Amino acid sequence: MSVAKSLPHDSGSLHVSGEARYIDDIPTPSGTLHLAFGLSEIACGTIDSLDLGAVRSADGVVLVWSAADLSPMPDASPSVHDEPLLSTGEVHYVGQPIFVVAADSHLAARKAVRKAEITYRKKLSIQTVEEALSADSRFEDGPRIYSKGDAKQALDDAPHRLQGQIEMGGQEHFYLEGQAALSIPQEGGEVVVHSSTQHPTEIQHKVAHALNIPMHGVRVETRRMGGGFGGKESQGNALAIATAMIASATGKPCKMRYDRDDDMMITGKRHDFQITYDVGFDDTGRIQGIDFIHYTRCGWAQDLSLPVADRAMLHADNAYHLPNARIESHRLKTNIQSATAYRGFGGPQGIIGIERVIDHIATHLKRDPLSVRRANFYTDFDETEDVQTTPYHQPITDCVINSIVDELCETSDYRTRRRAIQSWNAENPILKRGIALTPVKFGISFTLTHLNQAGALVHVYQDGSIHLNHGGTEMGQGLFQKVAQVAASRFGVDIDQVKITATDTAKVPNTSATAASSGSDLNGMAVQNACDTIRDRIAEFLAEKHKTIPFDVLFENGNVFVAGTTYSFAEAAKLAYENRVSLSATGFYKTPDIKWDRIKGEGQPFFYFAYGAAVSEVVIDTLTGENRILRTDILHDAGASLNPALDIGQIEGGFVQGAGWLTTEELVWDNRGQLRTHAPSTYKIPACSDRPDVFNVALWKGENPAATVYRSKAVGEPPFVHGASVLLALSDAIAAVGNGNEYVALDAPATAETILHAVNRQKQSA
Repeated sequence: MSVAKSLPHDSGSLHVSGEARYIDDIPTPSGTLHLAFGLSEIACGTIDSLDLGAVRSADGVVLVWSAADLSPMPDASPSVHDEPLLSTGEVHYVGQPIFVVAADSHLAARKAVRKAEITYRKKLSIQTVEEALSADSRFEDGPRIYSKGDAKQALDDAPHRLQGQIEMGGQEHFYLEGQAALSIPQEGGEVVVHSSTQHPTEIQHKVAHALNIPMHGVRVETRRMGGGFGGKESQGNALAIATAMIASATGKPCKMRYDRDDDMMITGKRHDFQITYDVGFDDTGRIQGIDFIHYTRCGWAQDLSLPVADRAMLHADNAYHLPNARIESHRLKTNIQSATAYRGFGGPQGIIGIERVIDHIATHLKRDPLSVRRANFYTDFDETEDVQTTPYHQPITDCVINSIVDELCETSDYRTRRRAIQSWNAENPILKRGIALTPVKFGISFTLTHLNQAGALVHVYQDGSIHLNHGGTEMGQGLFQKVAQVAASRFGVDIDQVKITATDTAKVPNTSATAASSGSDLNGMAVQNACDTIRDRIAEFLAEKHKTIPFDVLFENGNVFVAGTTYSFAEAAKLAYENRVSLSATGFYKTPDIKWDRIKGEGQPFFYFAYGAAVSEVVIDTLTGENRILRTDILHDAGASLNPALDIGQIEGGFVQGAGWLTTEELVWDNRGQLRTHAPSTYKIPACSDRPDVFNVALWKGENPAATVYRSKAVGEPPFVHGASVLLALSDAIAAVGNGNEYVALDAPATAETILHAVNRQKQSA
């Protein structure tokens, strides 16, 4: 069996040596044109005049297009067709593409776009939540509301009641490889597009629509991305459309890649949220009723904001049973970049909301926050007990959070360390330490049901080598290696016999985005289905040849055993080929048992849940707000892991990225709507030195009760939320400055400045 082994990333050596090929590394044919967008300099208004004369006469420029040159205007939106490729006269944010330049070099194109002379008629822009609410600027007629029980009555009857609010910022994806596309015209008006995208079929669809040709006239290929994190689910559409259209018009290959600064100005970020809460609870901290209101800035276009906001609502419970809950969500339209998919897809924002509530309750009751968390956990599933349900009425039948937390408390020595930290803080007036343990319960599946499907194409050659394609994309997460391990295991051969090549819409059609942590679940099962079809054909042939039944044909250790005869897998494949047995098959998988009504907020949107918990210990300097993560312990549920090494790597990376979102990564727009943190010099992602000095990550020992590929669990998004333990540990450290009478109410990102302000509030309250 090749699964459950800690094998290295299939491109690991190529990454280290620099041989891994990305879009910008593909050799381009002679005469390739390079594209750049000219961008808006205001947040809201109309274009009064657009003089592109100097742009057209700039060195190296071959072609310049504005809205006047495109009819109809191509649409770059993944949802409701509200993102014209170029501004049609209205300007909605600073950084919106207004025109496009094609030149003989990347540098020439970028220099040329700066020569445009544009005058605007400015309008009052909508930037903040308050401004959007005042103007009733939103993407749905009113708020979306999910509810269970009677939250109002439960709040009125509760012995204790608290209100509060938390704000959490957005997040720049900061993939190492920026957005890029290369389009090469073909005969008959067709085009091949190389795109750094998580969603090749979306690129194919948008390009075909822009060129007014069938989808079969567009082939999209993606070998790998240098990171995606959701930022390449829809944000690559504009580059692919622009390069394909100009390639079609000129007959020349066209390439476009964003400079880092332009990338950050043009593309969407994680949605920032403001969450208010009203919670009623008993003396143990058990929540009896809760009312959440989510406000999210979606930006100028809808993009994927509705499902992102939905998922935030679906994770408003995290790992806690809320018998009476009301969750209200406002999706607000503002004049900033259109917020988009980001690892967790709204789930982390919803989880941070309930974790803030638990922390607030603990402070009010002067209890260890962990005891309040335990009082509210879903019960670990036992078929003899009544099944608990989520606020959207999905039964929880796979919960293991109590067992995970018990084990993590023991292995991390949580209780002893908490007492030691209290002693430390009593003796040290300047440096204060804090510790927090936070859980994760994360739903796995696309909430848009039809996306829960995948296809695969597998070939076995007569020498026994195996070639496969599937609809998933590789962005560094190790998906290709995991799926290759599945294929090797189905045929009982070594992993070296399996080759996965670039994701290609001409080989596997109608693919879903590699998102929602679904890559291994969907594509692994599709590949398993295809491999089993071929394996069964070989088994039937050999069984007939040896006068036995297919069930008695065994594939393992690179051999095929049948009726006392042993063939190497290569010999069996050659023999099957020579007897005209098909050694090629497609595979298909659709996730079972899911149904979801997003309007009512009822159903079973998730096939299963992934669980985990993290303990983080931090130290802060109360004079400056500077802080460090001293130690983090994580125990995470990956089911029966397909590749423990890759899964642990995903957990480590997810935690660091989540901690970065909640601590150092601050997006700042000025009052003109211009993003001021638009480069590495002003936007602080976590560096290697920001990881915990002591970093212990372990996988929970247990299989997925749901029938997934080899009983594994998704591991892309859930670990991101472990970063919450850092935010709440910082809050715990700040609380040590005060006397416990005022809750810290720490917003995110908890930058050094934010921490210092919170410290000063605690000092004043004391």
